[in-house]
Amino acid sequence: MDKGFPRVEIDLEALRHNVSTVVKMCADQGVEVAGVIKGVTGIPQAAAAFAESGVKYIASSRLEQIEDAINYGIHKPMMLIRIPMLSEVKDVIRLTALSLNSELEVLEALNKEAAAQNKTHKVILMADLGDLREGFWGTEDMVEAALKVENEMDNLELAGVGTNLGCYGSILATNEKLQELVDIAEAIEAKIGRELEFISGGATSSLMRVFDGDLPERVNFLRVGEAILNARDLDVYFGYDMSMFRQDVFTLRAEVIEVKDKPTYPQGEFSVDAFGKKPVYEDRGIRKRALVAMGKVDYGSDYHEIFPHNKDIRVIGASSDHTILDVEDMTEPLGVGDILDFGINYASMVYVTNCRNVKIVFKNPGI
Repeated sequence: MDKGFPRVEIDLEALRHNVSTVVKMCADQGVEVAGVIKGVTGIPQAAAAFAESGVKYIASSRLEQIEDAINYGIHKPMMLIRIPMLSEVKDVIRLTALSLNSELEVLEALNKEAAAQNKTHKVILMADLGDLREGFWGTEDMVEAALKVENEMDNLELAGVGTNLGCYGSILATNEKLQELVDIAEAIEAKIGRELEFISGGATSSLMRVFDGDLPERVNFLRVGEAILNARDLDVYFGYDMSMFRQDVFTLRAEVIEVKDKPTYPQGEFSVDAFGKKPVYEDRGIRKRALVAMGKVDYGSDYHEIFPHNKDIRVIGASSDHTILDVEDMTEPLGVGDILDFGINYASMVYVTNCRNVKIVFKNPGI
């Protein structure tokens, strides 16, 4: 079906600019970057923009996305950033050069499979520093696992240690917290008698330390996705100046299907909406409203995660397939068939790039 909307337009030139900007900022402080493509559902054209712009690894939590990138012709080494499932160990070794790990059973399986494929696979051991997602809990267990990899797993290379902060437990990647990771790395190095290649201090949330210039000296590897793809989180939630980044990599476009004057407060006996929720409505009298042909199925359950380019438009609600807009304050006329543009953030980007109902169009593809 050849339909035009809703659609998300991806400006690959803007994306390449953001990748290069992050890579240079980090390189100036001795830090290499893995470009994380999972937020854009691993779209190969986007992955290629990462690869062309200086990242050390292409990284994703999904092996399907990594395989798509390889099949597209991307030759950068690949990295798996979710702890491998035992059921996917064979493909981890087949497709990736490096993976994050926190379970000895999985490490042993990786070592066995790497031997079967006549490969050496690099691993980073993850430390849980309090965010309570993945990772070994405590230095002693971490050192013990490192020694097993180093001395007993001939087809694995202990490449380094890493951590994740801010994704589950909302723990800040402070200088002090990342120094804990350095201390663990140095405890391991003292036992194995050599320096680790990587001390991976987290993801976009750890870029704050790069901005502030207080990243612990030995942290030398970050896994960055959102700051490249959207460049919004550090701006919106932490007040960092992101003016050196392009925040227009993604434009979500939708078609107007109804424009009418209607009450702003529903009429009748209240129950729950289509998602079993009881929204709160604001009575602002009769106002001009528009419907566009996209909804929560397309961009996620929270309509606050899309942002009209026209500042006179307010998103006031959504159902599965409709988004309801207050357009009373628009100065230009709006009619059925008109196209409205929206910015998106990381949460809505994950949905729109993964929805078969949303067409993807590329701008400025380059050579």
